Amino acid sequence: MRQVRFIARDIRLGIKNLMLHKLRSFLTMLGVVFGVGSVIAMLAVGEGASKEALDQIRKLGSHNVIVSSMKPVEEEADNRRRSFTSMYGLLYDDEVRVRETIPGVRRTAPAKILRKEGRLGEKKLGLRLVGTTPEWGNLVRREMIAGRNLDPRDSEDRRNACVLTEFGARRLLATERTIGESIRIGGQYFEVVGIVQSEQGQGGTIQTPDQSIDAYIPLYVCREYFGDIVSERAAGTRTREMVELHQIIVEARTLDDVPRVAAALEDMFKRFHKKDDVRVSVPLALLRQAEATKRTFNIVLGSIAAISLLVGGIGIMNIMLASVTERIREIGIRRAIGAKRRQIVLQFLIETVVLATVGGAIGAGMGVLIPWIITRTAGMPTVVTPYSLVLSLGISMAIGLIFGIYPAVRAANLDPIEALRHE
Repeated sequence: MRQVRFIARDIRLGIKNLMLHKLRSFLTMLGVVFGVGSVIAMLAVGEGASKEALDQIRKLGSHNVIVSSMKPVEEEADNRRRSFTSMYGLLYDDEVRVRETIPGVRRTAPAKILRKEGRLGEKKLGLRLVGTTPEWGNLVRREMIAGRNLDPRDSEDRRNACVLTEFGARRLLATERTIGESIRIGGQYFEVVGIVQSEQGQGGTIQTPDQSIDAYIPLYVCREYFGDIVSERAAGTRTREMVELHQIIVEARTLDDVPRVAAALEDMFKRFHKKDDVRVSVPLALLRQAEATKRTFNIVLGSIAAISLLVGGIGIMNIMLASVTERIREIGIRRAIGAKRRQIVLQFLIETVVLATVGGAIGAGMGVLIPWIITRTAGMPTVVTPYSLVLSLGISMAIGLIFGIYPAVRAANLDPIEALRHE
């Protein structure tokens, strides 16, 4: 208890000594203020820059492997020269083969994707029509806003059932009843049986399986009405493409099965596809790579900002050395009346830690304010994490201790007789 009282007294004495030179103390703290503020702000910018991409990758599903049809480069060039039917991509047999022969696969969701116009009365909207199975709703999880998702009976009975996104429903069904309404898609009428939440952040670098303009219908209905061949006219040329499936989402049973399933898929498509017309994407690998890149990015940003803290620490040491020179006589008197060297060391260390801690607290406030201003003015997402605040404050206190040791030891080693003679 007595030791605590002595420390409290030394803290009060240290604050009193610092307040005798308010401007000098404030200027000394500025290095730490800007250092801590820049560390927190730069980490917040780095965290925000990677958050959207990481969130989009997570939405793809860590257990999922996404297989997509890809037009071969040679056929892209041939299409520009002459008109013919280009056949490439995933086959219906591929989905059955994946589901039934590859170990570690829990379930699959095939998708046929077409661009069609949706109409209801005078309202119209360009839709991305997705012919799929009920498993799509299980593997691409989005909140149901109204009604239901596609179910097995829709496929078995060849029902003209349709699930819209919230975005499409607001533009086609506004002022109309929603569930049970019939809309016209590509010349056929479909009954709206459900509405799902729209996917956000389509402007990111990662393409999610769903989009805000999606309309989901049973795969067999889509194949029956619209077939597998798509014709387009552009710039006086006509292109015809035959693609049975545009995408298959494959869910592995466990996280450990994901790499094995992905490798088996690549081997299978190399064996059964003569063309390089299939791309296998592994969200789990993308997620781990993005997280590793994010950690490296944060370390680089933190290291750059830490230089400011180092400069602030050097400033504290410089001022404390000057303070020791100014207070030689005071140190001599304290030593003469019985103060021990460790008490002199503690007094000066307390002053440097107070300077660094107060500067760190002000810098933390500035570090929170700067990202907020960036988000409000530039629209750039920023994320201030608790660990960056704790880390920056801890570093500022450590700098106070490290850069205060030499001035404190120098003060304690002064000869009391020589100190008393100093004018």
